[in-house]
Amino acid sequence: MANVMLLDCTLRDGGYVNDWNFGHNNLTSVFERVVDAGVDIIEIGFLDERRGFDINHSIMPDTDSVYKIYGDLDKKNTMVVGMIDYGACQIENIKPQNESFLDGIRVIFKKHIKEEAMEFCLKLKSMGYKVFSQLVSLTSYSDKELIDFVEIANRVKPYAVSMVDTYGLMHQDNLQYYFNIIDKHLDKSIGIGYHAHNNFQMGYANCIKILSNVTHRTMIVDGSIYGMGKSAGNAPLELIAMHLNNRYGKNYNVSQILEAIDSNITQFYSPATWGYNMFYYIAASNDCHPNYVSYLMDKKTLSVSSINDILSKLSKEKKLNYDRNYIDDLYWKYQHNEINDQKDIEKIKKILTDKKILIMGPGATVSIQKENIVDYINLEKPLIISINYIPDYLEPDYIFLTNSKRYVQLSTKLSKKGYKIIATSNVTGTYDKSFDYVLNFSSLIDEKAEIIDNSLIMLLKLLISIGVEKVMLAGFDGYSYDKSNYINTMMEYDFIKNKIDYLNNSVISFIDNNKNNINIQFLTKSLYEKR
Repeated sequence: MANVMLLDCTLRDGGYVNDWNFGHNNLTSVFERVVDAGVDIIEIGFLDERRGFDINHSIMPDTDSVYKIYGDLDKKNTMVVGMIDYGACQIENIKPQNESFLDGIRVIFKKHIKEEAMEFCLKLKSMGYKVFSQLVSLTSYSDKELIDFVEIANRVKPYAVSMVDTYGLMHQDNLQYYFNIIDKHLDKSIGIGYHAHNNFQMGYANCIKILSNVTHRTMIVDGSIYGMGKSAGNAPLELIAMHLNNRYGKNYNVSQILEAIDSNITQFYSPATWGYNMFYYIAASNDCHPNYVSYLMDKKTLSVSSINDILSKLSKEKKLNYDRNYIDDLYWKYQHNEINDQKDIEKIKKILTDKKILIMGPGATVSIQKENIVDYINLEKPLIISINYIPDYLEPDYIFLTNSKRYVQLSTKLSKKGYKIIATSNVTGTYDKSFDYVLNFSSLIDEKAEIIDNSLIMLLKLLISIGVEKVMLAGFDGYSYDKSNYINTMMEYDFIKNKIDYLNNSVISFIDNNKNNINIQFLTKSLYEKR
């Protein structure tokens, strides 16, 4: 039967949530509770020479710093380890094991530097440490690359080789596949570890699966208290401990772990939060680096379907190696979706020529100044165009759609009511819908601007291009610091709060620069009116 060991990585992996600033009291309290729970191995943080010593942080420049934080504590029968991201802490910062509080060191590395990293592991081993070689992004290894690594490991003979599911991509079938390869070729004296992330909510289930293998080698499973950890978090330590007690006759004191949750960990949960969510699910389901997802979601113009469409175009070699320029290029290629829109522009021109035009925006004044708007409509009988939303108390003649995210939100209502739609090609390209009129996205944006696709500016550019001389605006309040910008707060975007002055000034400048091309008047109060 395997020698099963439980490893707690809260103070290391959990540090991604709070920049490793647990506070000294929490660091020592978590340590003591994990030790009192009888957990076999505790990882007390990163060794990283780029960070100065701070007694409140579990990221430390050298092994002397480890002693300064934890040296007075009784580790009892628990093995104490730290982690080094290969290259971040040179051997000069590490004292021999017999002069250190650490019993072992875990070394993480990507496959392209595995040979250098394993040489480093060999040096640490010669200094007396139990060394854990951590295979970051295991799913990026081909079978041959994995076997090549195992051959190196068999020469170095670390204490354990750990399978690290960095982006939470693995299910039980491929986890078992990788385990079988390693178990078959790895020297039997070397342990096998598993470190889960919870993007697919598979962390705990995968730990159960890996432990079910019949083997006589040492097996090590990682967990963190309450699942605290990078991105979607880790397999919860308390659940693994419970399973090991029930299934393998272990005697971990789970109550001590629960006390740590209550006293030391929950304070970090809000507002940071960790654990399963849609963001990390999207990253894992596309087998890609989470930064690709955050880049696309931060655009605030894409639906989830659009994001998945773009991520599906990532090349295999780029998926787990984030490249900002690469994803930026994919995004703009996707958005542009060049079409020949001349016929539709001519049709729109015939419809709008010599018409009084009211453009409706989603600002709060649409509700506040409702009577003024209704009176104007009854008196002037304008043609009404609303932008990326549908007003509650009036029927627009046309809806101008530039944002695929908003389109998804409105799609049911749009289909039921049969509204006439003028859409830009980035929206229609995503959904392949037969809208009434489709315009080139690229011809209406300003690629030199910080925010290139302001929908009001895009519509005004269209109207100017077809010779419209005058428009009335309602519900374009501008952005303010002290109130909601939208009639419906669900339409608020967090990024707007950091761009208020820029957004207001860009519209004001556009209106001023085009005052000889189109007469723009405001029916409702607006910060865009020339001061």
